[in-house]
Amino acid sequence: MAEALNGLKRTCMCGEVFEDKVGSKVTVMGWVQRRRDLGGLIFVDLRDRTGIVQVVFGDEINKEAFEKAHSIRSEYVLAVTGEVVLRESPNLNMPTGKVEIKAEALKILSESETPPIYIKENLDASEAIRLKYRYLDLRRPDLQRNLMLRHKAAKVVRDFFDENGFLEIETPYLTKSTPEGARDYLVPSRNFPGKFYALPQSPQIFKQILMISGYDRYFQIVRCFRDEDLRANRQPEFTQIDIEMSFVDVDDVISINEKFIKRLFKEVKGIDVEIPFIRMPYKEALERYGSDKPDIRFGMELKDLTDIVKDSEFKVFKDTVASGGHVRAINAEGCAEFGRKEIDRLTDFVKTYGAKGLAWIALKDGEIKSQIAKFLKEEELNAIIEKTEAKDGDLILIVADKPKVVFASLGALRLELARKLGLIGPDNKEYKFLWVTEFPLLEYDEEEGRYVAVHHPFTSPMDEDIELLETEPGKVRAKAYDIVLNGEEIGGGSIRIHDTKLQERMFKALGFTMEDAWERFGFLLEAFKFGPPPHGGIAYGFDRLIMFLAGTENIKDVIAFPKNQNAACPLSNAPNVVDKKQLDELGIQIIENEK
Repeated sequence: MAEALNGLKRTCMCGEVFEDKVGSKVTVMGWVQRRRDLGGLIFVDLRDRTGIVQVVFGDEINKEAFEKAHSIRSEYVLAVTGEVVLRESPNLNMPTGKVEIKAEALKILSESETPPIYIKENLDASEAIRLKYRYLDLRRPDLQRNLMLRHKAAKVVRDFFDENGFLEIETPYLTKSTPEGARDYLVPSRNFPGKFYALPQSPQIFKQILMISGYDRYFQIVRCFRDEDLRANRQPEFTQIDIEMSFVDVDDVISINEKFIKRLFKEVKGIDVEIPFIRMPYKEALERYGSDKPDIRFGMELKDLTDIVKDSEFKVFKDTVASGGHVRAINAEGCAEFGRKEIDRLTDFVKTYGAKGLAWIALKDGEIKSQIAKFLKEEELNAIIEKTEAKDGDLILIVADKPKVVFASLGALRLELARKLGLIGPDNKEYKFLWVTEFPLLEYDEEEGRYVAVHHPFTSPMDEDIELLETEPGKVRAKAYDIVLNGEEIGGGSIRIHDTKLQERMFKALGFTMEDAWERFGFLLEAFKFGPPPHGGIAYGFDRLIMFLAGTENIKDVIAFPKNQNAACPLSNAPNVVDKKQLDELGIQIIENEK
């Protein structure tokens, strides 16, 4: 039967019992990690979020506590009072392993059934059962460390931006749907039947309004919501560090954020990050790495072979170039030993990114081995080898296709090979930051038959490209920037349009009539009539940042109560049905899908 505390107070945490407490009496409280009954002595490892301490019960120490300890089982909750002594056999694998507590009093505060999962580090259990019993999963030391690290990081965020003159201001969760991006989560209104609030995909419009309101430095650690198909490390609800500044341009936003990242990694990880970070235009990132979020921890850069093979007798290359496509390659150093089976696997891999095939040239024992060598002149082969800087033992891998397909397939192949060769992975503790800048402002959407905003409709074009908005909108570059770490985008932002006339031109380029624009964004456009300052900002994926800081590759490991791949919560069974009375109040009728 559970016992009450009756005024008993904890004097320290389990992970704080060290040699400096030897000879003193302490009271600790926590969960039973393990119990070992040696007959005359019972040893219990007691755990809380700070760590584990060994408690010893014995007939000669305290008979009553010893007798009670026979009933202890895993995950019972205990309160133990006793003297801290040095252990006869220290355990140097435990931070508290040089001491133990000789139990003089014991309270069993609650009992536990046998847990359906083990409470241990690096648990190998299915995600479904871990999420169903998340309260047990969260007792594991590795997850507890992650959430404590998350707390520490959030404090650094608030301290840094407060010290730099930013105000933390909350923005609404119940707002208006402004469709331009992912699907909104909708909330029906009882007071306005047939009308809906939307949960914010980001506080974008409100933070711009705060700039118009004169709060020239704003930040917020904020929840955001997107009703989209989930992929790896995506959640329907997620956390952003949202930042906006007035009277700034690109350099100002980048500068303050580099200082923030330096402070964050120093205080949370003890790592000195060197600033300023590399800056790389979007076009260069694609051409060198095949990605707008390049991992620059290793080379294996893309090389353009288009001019070399444009007149080749190899029909695939010649026809691709003639139709406006590219021929590009990467040099997989030391991979000439790859057999046919491995090359076929890599060919299948690039096909998932739209490539029709993968050509290869192996330099092995002074010879050139390739399925396409017979179609290439000697000078073409030599030029390819020179361009890719290949040497004996290397493998040149080539894709010929539309530029978009070439970049996507070779960019992904580059990362796949890096993982296979051990150039990247969990053991690589290197942190390589860069800014990707000068993104396209617009891209053409074949399905919609119009240009769409690469970032959002309020992103400012680069000054020198403004006049292309009406004539060549696809060539307009944006004052937009992403911050990339080890091949992952951790944040992105832009300088915003603050000129009403320019904003109208932007809407026109997007195919919006002014009536459409006012319907979607009217309250922002109305605010723009009253003196908007130049402004810009950035938002970080806080969960993704914490992933890097925690050294995990799974975003669910840094979120207390994540959803599964179906956007459901196995713990609470959300989403779920509601009472008909609630639906009636909202004027909602459920239409059953026909099977």
